[in-house]
This record gives sequence, C-alpha cells and structure tokens, in this order.
Amino acid sequence: MKIVSWNVNGVRSALNKGLLGFIERSDADVICLQETKAHPGDVQHVKWPRGYEVFWNSAEKKGYSGTAILTRVRPKNVWNGIGAAVHDTEGRVLAVEFPDFWLANVYQPNSQRGLTRVEYRVKRWDPAFRRYLKKLEGKGKPAIFCGDLNVAHHEIDLANPKTNRRNAGFTDEERHSFTRTLAAGFIDTFREFEKGPGHYSWWSQMADCRKRNIGWRVDYVIASAKLKPALQRAWISPEVMGSDHCPVGLEVG
Repeated sequence: MKIVSWNVNGVRSALNKGLLGFIERSDADVICLQETKAHPGDVQHVKWPRGYEVFWNSAEKKGYSGTAILTRVRPKNVWNGIGAAVHDTEGRVLAVEFPDFWLANVYQPNSQRGLTRVEYRVKRWDPAFRRYLKKLEGKGKPAIFCGDLNVAHHEIDLANPKTNRRNAGFTDEERHSFTRTLAAGFIDTFREFEKGPGHYSWWSQMADCRKRNIGWRVDYVIASAKLKPALQRAWISPEVMGSDHCPVGLEVG
C-alpha cells in the first residue's frame, strides 16, 4: 500500500495550485492531508479523482486546522479525534482501519511563537496522543501515523539547529517528547532508508529558503515497530509545490 501525507496549508488554496493533478499523478492508495482549513461543504463542488473516497475531520473554528483522508481502499472503520473532548475540537486526528493496520492522520499542535503553547503540547497533547496510539494497537493490529508533527527530532532534521534551539518545533521539551513516542514502540520510517542530512519537508516562505533548501523535516510517517519487515520504501518529495510543506510517503506491503 502506498501512503502519502501532505500539509497543504489550506485545501482550497492547494486546489488552485494543482492538488487534483498531484493526487492523480501520485498513484497513492491513501492520501492524508493536514491543515485543510475547510469543511466538506466548502469544497462540495470539487470532483475528486476517480476511485477515491474522502473523509474529513474539520475544526470547529472556521478556516483553521483540520484533516482529511482520500483512500482507494475502503476502510473497515473511520474514527474522528482521539476520544478526548478537550483535544478534539480542532480536527487534528482522523484514523481509518484497514485489514492489516490502523492509519492515523495527524496535524499536531504547534507550540507557537514565544512557546505559548509548548506546555499544552508536551504535557497534555503528546501524552494523550500516545495513549490513543497504544489504544489503536490494543485493538489487535499495528498502527501507522503520519502528518505534520510540528517537531524536528534531531539536529540533522533542520538546516540551522544552533540558531533554532529554543524556537517552536525544536525545543528540548518537544524533541524529548517525540523520543518518548518512538520509545513506545514506533519507528521513523524515513530514517530506516535515509540516514543523511539535507532532507526537509517545510521551508519558511521568506528569504528564498526553499530554493536554498534551508528547511525543517517536520512531516513524518511513523509505524509500529512490528511493521518494520513490511516497509518497502519511504521518501520526501521536495519537488512538489503548492504549499510551504511538501509531501512525504511510505510504501508498505
């Protein structure tokens, strides 16, 4: 199964920048979108590529956050949110059940400028999301989760680690919390295939950062460790434009 994940920074904007063409060219079985900033009614006129069924988890706040999944494989179940009302008003998690695994699409909270939301992120959201992932695994099959995790895990995962040390997405607190998530029985699939530097999925829209590849790797496909033998390839697609993020993917068989 080919899985693609992309923070589109507004699905309506992405549709005007070639999203439908990308979906068709990708030949992905499942496409997970984050930061959709829309409700289904906002795009009811769109004719999605043939063969895909679309599921949505939109934020209560208009034009904010949100996730969507397009899939050519009919899921057995669909689950919106992590089952905690305090976390589920922003449309950040959408999961589907396939025969061999669960797939959760997630747009994790940003700690924000000045780290105004870092305590919520690492002390409340992250532990709740970890419990949710283990609950999925507890249903009898492994889990994959993908999306914009709003954290660069190691220094290799951003171009300028020293100057960004206390910026949102690269604080010790966020990085250590991500380590705890992986230690709960998950693997960063991209790093199973690529150990080198210079691979990023988000670039500031200022100062030609994307052209100069001054970026961050904050978009991931993470899998239960027991799926490691089934991983076939993982990749990042920086050549795909249309958002300040680029797609990332995993093929699992």
